[in-house]
Amino acid sequence: MNMQDSTAKSAITTDRRVGQVIAFFETLSPETLQRLDEIYADAARFADPFNDVSGIAAIRRVFQHMFATLDSPQFRIVLTVTEGDHSFLLWNFRFRRQGRSTTVLIHGSTHLRFAADGRITWHRDYWDPAREVYESLPLLGAALRWLRRRLSATV
Repeated sequence: MNMQDSTAKSAITTDRRVGQVIAFFETLSPETLQRLDEIYADAARFADPFNDVSGIAAIRRVFQHMFATLDSPQFRIVLTVTEGDHSFLLWNFRFRRQGRSTTVLIHGSTHLRFAADGRITWHRDYWDPAREVYESLPLLGAALRWLRRRLSATV
């Protein structure tokens, strides 16, 4: 499946827990944040390149911050792999920075671990903030692009 294809359909899963997570994140809005306790266990941990928090209230603040600082954030799950209580999701995240018209696309993945009741106990997002965010900044971006070219293998 082409991860850059904006018309890509969500991954189809027969796992009830993963299906619930996909439905939640693909319809995530400030209003649906009140349902986090249906998705996350009380002591769940959430980690990404910018956050490492535990508990539903802290996880809610991460997503509230996302909605407060980005315009039109939207997740699209493109692939899932589940084994036992673990699931990996590949996703595309589209958004606009406030006050800008250009849409940003981040490709990433998530590792989830589920409790016996089907709620998430561990949520770890993996994506490259240097390439996906920092390289778009005027001065820092130029330096990072130069460094990446300098460190890449010559073909």
